[in-house]
Amino acid sequence: MILDILDNADLYADLNPRFPAAFDFLRRPDLGELPVGRIDLEDGLYAVVAKGPGRKAEDALIETHDHYIDLAYVIAGTDNIGWKARRALGPAVEAPDPRSDVAFYKDKPTHWAEVRPGMIAAYFPEDAHMPMISDAEIHKIIMKVRV
Repeated sequence: MILDILDNADLYADLNPRFPAAFDFLRRPDLGELPVGRIDLEDGLYAVVAKGPGRKAEDALIETHDHYIDLAYVIAGTDNIGWKARRALGPAVEAPDPRSDVAFYKDKPTHWAEVRPGMIAAYFPEDAHMPMISDAEIHKIIMKVRV
């Protein structure tokens, strides 16, 4: 997991060959005006614009991805993202769907990160995470970066 500000993103550019393009996209001046939904950028890289009310932790499931890194950037609101080491998870709630690259678990996070506007949070396949936890609305971009 990485938690930092977008201004420091170039420090992590060498971790994945698609990170530089992902960081460039997050620096767009019109980011806040993009429509909600998926934006395909290049092979192995797309953005998901999310805007809506946060969830309560007790109503959410922690998730993992096998083939993609979730690189979250908060535009407005605060996303309290839960984290737990994937190796410490119990069994998945349902069989993972390889087409959607997500599996859910009933486990509770062991750590929480308060991700505020201008911050990035990267969750790798070894990181289970519970996003969109807030008492208010969250506007964010999730960059999906293939490993």
